[in-house]
Amino acid sequence: MTGGRIAKIRNYVEAERFFLTYGDGLSDIDLRALLEFHVSQKTTATVTGVRPPGRFGELTLNEKGLAQQFNEKPQASGGRISGGFFVCEPSIFEVLPDKDELVFEEEPIRTLVSRQQLSVFEHDGFWQCMDTYRDWQLLTSLAKSAKAPWKIW
Repeated sequence: MTGGRIAKIRNYVEAERFFLTYGDGLSDIDLRALLEFHVSQKTTATVTGVRPPGRFGELTLNEKGLAQQFNEKPQASGGRISGGFFVCEPSIFEVLPDKDELVFEEEPIRTLVSRQQLSVFEHDGFWQCMDTYRDWQLLTSLAKSAKAPWKIW
């Protein structure tokens, strides 16, 4: 589980601040800006909050039930989700007991939230997970084109 795997790196980070990612997403997050924000917040951890890409067309209706607007796969405008890119202080290990079955997104994150030790770096740029074959197809097509927003060269 995610928390158990993070707990296992304790000896490798040698009491230093570190970046953490799940590795199943691509983004154009400015890591320097993420780090600067984290340092300014003085919290144990900072997660990148992204707006999830829309997976379905969005309909806007009038009072008569007629479509007023249709947006194909819009960017969500409401809340944010974890984009899976973090900056952590060594004190993160205080909420990560060395248990293989520990899920980072459950008790450890809830503890950080209750202690007001989780900051959210808001990212409105490109972010895409790769959880499904459809996600893989999208990212592969972007990588093969000149439209891969995560490329820096």
